[in-house]
Amino acid sequence: MRFVIVTGMSGSGKRTAMKMLEDVGFYCVDNLPVALIEKFVELIAMPNSEVNKVALGIDVRVDQSFNGVCRILEKLKENGYIFEILFLEASDAVLLKRYKETRRLHPLSPEGRVEEGIHKERETLREIRQKADYIIDTSNLLTRELKEEIDSIFIHNKEYNSLIVSILSFGFKNGIPADADLVFDVRFLPNPFYIDELKHKTGNDKEVQDYVMEFPEASEFLKKLVDMLDFLIPNYVKEGKHQLVVGIGCTGGKHRSVTLANELYAKMKDHGTYGTKLYHRDVR
Repeated sequence: MRFVIVTGMSGSGKRTAMKMLEDVGFYCVDNLPVALIEKFVELIAMPNSEVNKVALGIDVRVDQSFNGVCRILEKLKENGYIFEILFLEASDAVLLKRYKETRRLHPLSPEGRVEEGIHKERETLREIRQKADYIIDTSNLLTRELKEEIDSIFIHNKEYNSLIVSILSFGFKNGIPADADLVFDVRFLPNPFYIDELKHKTGNDKEVQDYVMEFPEASEFLKKLVDMLDFLIPNYVKEGKHQLVVGIGCTGGKHRSVTLANELYAKMKDHGTYGTKLYHRDVR
């Protein structure tokens, strides 16, 4: 039997993940009282049980101690029960935005500020997060991308890459992306915008790519950038980072940055120890 504990930050998409697991054949139970968890596991693990895939959703609630959950999970492990922990999280800014859009109250701060509830919850979940087998940061994930992650882990049984590297091209004239962890400026390269036949094309077009990459500085920059990321990424993983956004910017975000972002993605996408995504913010 495959038994998955689904938990994480309120507003990070746990219910969506549970629905996705249900769609692929998991028997899903959400918000089970802490006192019933151990008995529930005993029942579903009985030899004559017809259930072979189970997902149990556990939330932080005002009326129950999450420390009790951790103790029960430790006891289950000691008794020989095998389970996996899927932890969903998102940045404070994204969680706050989601709460404001839905006008929901935070479970740990029903009468106070949402920010306070988020901070309390993050502290409360620190222990179980450290024990998680899979951590998915949904800050920048679309629903279909979350489904891809869920399917990859629980259907295709692929090795899970806990770090997602998002390569993002952008234009400085439209502002630096607020979620960028690393920002690189490629405005030192000649601008295809001033070439009539390239002006209305983008870095997704071969003509622009050939023009930008024909300059030795472009290839040298790309080589040094890959070397630096090869050094940085393992250290980010060691420190527990699960989402890295690498911003590459030019003036308008259509030519040079798009070309270099595409080139960088091509070199990193098959690395194997982390997942890679590509976005062009301003190409349109």
